[in-house]
Amino acid sequence: MKKSIDKKQMTSKSKNRVFTAARIKTLAADVLYDILGSILYGAGMYTFAVAANFAPGGVSGIAILINHLTNGLVPIGFCTIIINIPIIIICLRTLGKGFFLRSVKTIIISAVIVDYLMPMLPVYTGEPILAAIFGGIFAGAGLAFIYMRESSTGGSDFVILAIRKKNPQLSIGNISLAVDGVIILLGWMVYGRIDAVLYGIIMTIGYSLIVDKLMYGIDMRKLAIIITTKGEDIAREIGHEVERGVTVAKGVGAYTGNEKQILLCTCSKAEVFKIKRIAYSHDSKSFIMVSSLDAAYGEGFKPHMD
Repeated sequence: MKKSIDKKQMTSKSKNRVFTAARIKTLAADVLYDILGSILYGAGMYTFAVAANFAPGGVSGIAILINHLTNGLVPIGFCTIIINIPIIIICLRTLGKGFFLRSVKTIIISAVIVDYLMPMLPVYTGEPILAAIFGGIFAGAGLAFIYMRESSTGGSDFVILAIRKKNPQLSIGNISLAVDGVIILLGWMVYGRIDAVLYGIIMTIGYSLIVDKLMYGIDMRKLAIIITTKGEDIAREIGHEVERGVTVAKGVGAYTGNEKQILLCTCSKAEVFKIKRIAYSHDSKSFIMVSSLDAAYGEGFKPHMD
C-alpha cells in the first residue's frame, strides 16, 4: 500500500516538473519575442518617426507628441506606461487576466528598450517619406512578433484587440486604421504642418499591412469548394495525387432537385490548379469555387498551438 502511495507521489512530482519546465519554456519564448518585437517596434517609432517629426497612431503616437511638446523632458516609454494605466483598467475584463499579465510584461520591456536602448542607436535623418515607409515596416514587424505570442504593447492595442474579440471577423489592421485616425490628426496641431499627418498615415497604413501579412499572409491558404455528382471519385484522387484531405457533404440542386456532393478542400495556392484539373477530369460539369483563407490550423497546416 505504501509503495503504491509513493509511486503516485513520484508520478505527481514528475508531472509537476514537466509542467513547470513547459511554463518556463513558454515564458522564455514570450520574453524573447517581446525583446525582438520591442526592438523592431522601437526602431520604427524612435529611429524613424521621432527623428522625422511626425507621429503615427496609437498610444506611442500620443507619447511621441507629448515628448515633442515637452522638448524631450517626458520619455516616450515612460509616457506610454502612464497613458496605459486607465486603458488597462477599462479593458481588463474584456481581454482577460492572462492577456493582461502578458501585455504588462511587454509594455515594460518595450518602454525600457525605447527609453534606454533606442537613444544609443543612430537615427535616420533622410527623407521623411522614406522614414514613414521604413518606420511602418519595422513597427509592423515588431507588433507582429508581439501579437504572435498573444500579447500587445497596450494602449490602442488593447482597444483594437478588445474590438476584435467581440468582432473576430474584422482584421487587426483595419481596426487599427480606424482607431489610430484621430491620433494621427493631432500631429497637424502639434507639428503645425499637414505633412506630419500624411507621413503618420503612411506609416500607420504600412505597419497595419505588415502586421496582417506577417500574421496571416504567410499562412494564407485556399479553400476549394466543388459541387459535383462524382464526389467520391474526385475526393479519392485529390487524396492520392495532392495528398490533401477532403470533406464530402450531401447537397441538392434547388432548381433540378438532383442530389450532388459538396467537396471542401483546404490547400495551398500551388495545389489549386491540380484540384481543378482533377475535378474537371471526373466531371466536366462540376462547379468549382476557390476562396482565400487567412490561415489554416490542423494536420498538414499550421499547428493549433501557434
